[in-house]
Amino acid sequence: MERRSRSAERRHRTWSYKCKEFFRQFIAFMFSNIGIIGLVVGYTIAGSFMFIALEKDAYSSRLDEVRRIRNQTADTLWSATCCDVFEEPMWKNIVHTELLNFQNGIVNEVLNHGYEGEKAQTNRWSFSGSFLYSLSVITTIGYGNVAPRTEWGKLATIVYAIAGMPLFLLYLSNIGDILAKSFKWIYAKCHGFQGCSKCLTKYPENYRYPHGEQEQEGDEEDGEREAEYSDEDEWSSDAGNDPQTITVPITLCLAIMVGYVCSGAMLFSKWENWLFLDASYFCFISLSTIGFGDIVPKDKEGTSFRGVELSFIFCSMYLMLGMALIAMCFNLMQEEVVHKVRTCGQVLKRIILCRR
Repeated sequence: MERRSRSAERRHRTWSYKCKEFFRQFIAFMFSNIGIIGLVVGYTIAGSFMFIALEKDAYSSRLDEVRRIRNQTADTLWSATCCDVFEEPMWKNIVHTELLNFQNGIVNEVLNHGYEGEKAQTNRWSFSGSFLYSLSVITTIGYGNVAPRTEWGKLATIVYAIAGMPLFLLYLSNIGDILAKSFKWIYAKCHGFQGCSKCLTKYPENYRYPHGEQEQEGDEEDGEREAEYSDEDEWSSDAGNDPQTITVPITLCLAIMVGYVCSGAMLFSKWENWLFLDASYFCFISLSTIGFGDIVPKDKEGTSFRGVELSFIFCSMYLMLGMALIAMCFNLMQEEVVHKVRTCGQVLKRIILCRR
């Protein structure tokens, strides 16, 4: 009996341990680099379905309201024309009042409910449009051309943004760091890592030479100075053998960002029939998260696949990759600036010590 109970306990412990280990590995994977990408994409897709469920019926009700106002106006005008209203001033007064009511009703629907016409918004809250809207929320771009009109939609946007923005920032941090390390490795290989010591080491090697002279002279003050810099020189020699210790020029980072904006501008100019300047303006406004919303991709016939608007999906992929690329460039530029400042500080420090 004791053996059976012990074996049962072992099985129970084994299953509980396996479950705990599985959940631990699952959580670790979800917060890994691939898991973060999957989380962002899955979170955006979930947001798309949520906003479709909340806002699509609301827009249909606005269409019905506009049709009701239009039909009511037509009936009133017909009644005024067919009734015994033979005096022109009275007829004009009735028509003027009814047209003014119709105008106020349409303006109210446009300003307060986002109505833009039956043809303009037939696919406003499609999956592709909702996906782009969800991505614009968590990236803080916020184009503004699409916005929730229902109370539940506005509340869902607040909660969705509160949970989504930290997730997207984590995505930018992880993916930007990976891209930065990969780019530095490629940059080191392209520039001959062992041959370009001036560009690839953190500190110039000629800083070591005064220490050798100071040791030979045996001066006590010089010995103290060498003790100050021995650790730094040792770290510098070790860092010079690691490609990750190199710094990428700021001009190259700026060229990468400009090239990405221009390449996106060429694609959007052909896809959306925009001018190159307008497409460049859209790419810059989007990647910088300014997001005015005055120029956005539109629904077009013949560009959808099984109900999914390809231009919106391409725009979403362009934004996700582009913002990670910009995070990489900012990371590399920060390292370059810190390296320059630190090098200048070390040079000034050595000059001051040498004058003593």
